[in-house]
Amino acid sequence: MYTLYIGNRNYSSWSLRGWLATRLSGAPFREVVIQLRGRFNPDNRAFSPTALVPALHDGDVHVWDSLAIGEYLAERHPGMWPSDATARAWARCIAAEMHSGFPTLRDEMTMCIRERLDVRPWSDALAANIKRIEEIWNESRRRHGGGGDFLCGAFSLADAFYAPVAFRFQSYDVRPQGAAADYLAALLAHPFVREWERAALEEKEVIEADEPRVLYRDKLKAAGRA
Repeated sequence: MYTLYIGNRNYSSWSLRGWLATRLSGAPFREVVIQLRGRFNPDNRAFSPTALVPALHDGDVHVWDSLAIGEYLAERHPGMWPSDATARAWARCIAAEMHSGFPTLRDEMTMCIRERLDVRPWSDALAANIKRIEEIWNESRRRHGGGGDFLCGAFSLADAFYAPVAFRFQSYDVRPQGAAADYLAALLAHPFVREWERAALEEKEVIEADEPRVLYRDKLKAAGRA
């Protein structure tokens, strides 16, 4: 049985990606939840050489990066990437783009699943990140979405990598246009995503470094939204 180390569900977007990948594999796994507190904890090197989550243990094999976890599992379990080679290449590209990019989105729209607030006006860099995500979603649905409600038809690892974005868009009232709007609704309604959300909403831990109302306190007050 796999063991998956994850952080607080409300805040940890990378944990969500790793958890969805493991859930998508269909294999049984044990969860170990590490309480993240907004700072680096060297003790976490006991399960991950980077001291970060997620980390997957398969016996003596340790995989400590979310994309690597997805690929490791996809080598062992069918159906995690699209079966069509062209769609599969596309799905890998958009997952990799999310994995390595969108730094402003991560910094200016921290994932906080229980939160609902509007922090407009957005910075130019944030608006550009949001526009690019909307393009990816619309183009994916146009090119490869005919077989289902998700980016390449059926739910795949590509969708796992955009699930934290869906929660961010829900929290910050981002409303994409076109097919991207329907995709956002479908992703938030997926049973695995809902399962994670329910568990996140039960958490009591508060990490001020990741709390939008702390990060945006002055801006919200100035706009009369505090």
